[in-house]
Amino acid sequence: MQHEHPLVGWNVFGIDIVFNLSSIMMLIISAVIVFIIAIICTRNLKKRPTGKQNFIEWVFDFVRGIIESNLAWSKGGQFHFLAVTLILFLFVSNMIGLPFSIVSGHTLWWKSPTADATVTLTLSTLVILLTHFYGLKMKSTKKYFGNYTKPIFLMPINVFEEFTSTLTLGLRLYGNIFAGELLLGLLAGLIFNFPAWGWIIGLPGLVIWQAFSIFIGAIQAYIFIMLSMVYMSHKVQDSH
Repeated sequence: MQHEHPLVGWNVFGIDIVFNLSSIMMLIISAVIVFIIAIICTRNLKKRPTGKQNFIEWVFDFVRGIIESNLAWSKGGQFHFLAVTLILFLFVSNMIGLPFSIVSGHTLWWKSPTADATVTLTLSTLVILLTHFYGLKMKSTKKYFGNYTKPIFLMPINVFEEFTSTLTLGLRLYGNIFAGELLLGLLAGLIFNFPAWGWIIGLPGLVIWQAFSIFIGAIQAYIFIMLSMVYMSHKVQDSH
């Protein structure tokens, strides 16, 4: 089933600038949910954690393990809060469109923001730019650019790898989330469009695929953070 996107845009100096209002709205909602989770889980902190504090400490410990598997903590510790924020934001963004979608007319408003390639590629681009920023900050300029010339004949490949890393990091996330929500939409369509028999296939399929999509959404958030830390380690460490 095809749905239109709520697009708004302007022509600036002959260049069309278009924004997807649905993606912007869902990004804001996801950010607000993550902020609320953080506030709830960090209120009244105790030396001996209980309840909701256990959850946020588990997240921090889990992410610390990801960082330490790629970077020495002396260098990687400064990325701890960045990685925790990213994994919570991506997990919420991947999950938010699974329970239902909201369509007004033929316009899709409620969906996972990570089911939009523009969103995931923007996130991956920001991550790659951050790796370059910290690479230059934590190493000398000579050492940093020297990584691209070792050996010299591989320099074009090393430079091209920066573009492929951005694409693969963003498109992997987009492809998995978009495909999952597309299939959920098709299964729901069977139930509503063919009520006589569609529920026989659609209802069990929805239950199974919902559970599988939760697993995929969690795995994709993990993979995004893992690869982000791998790319970061390549830039800030002297050797890899």
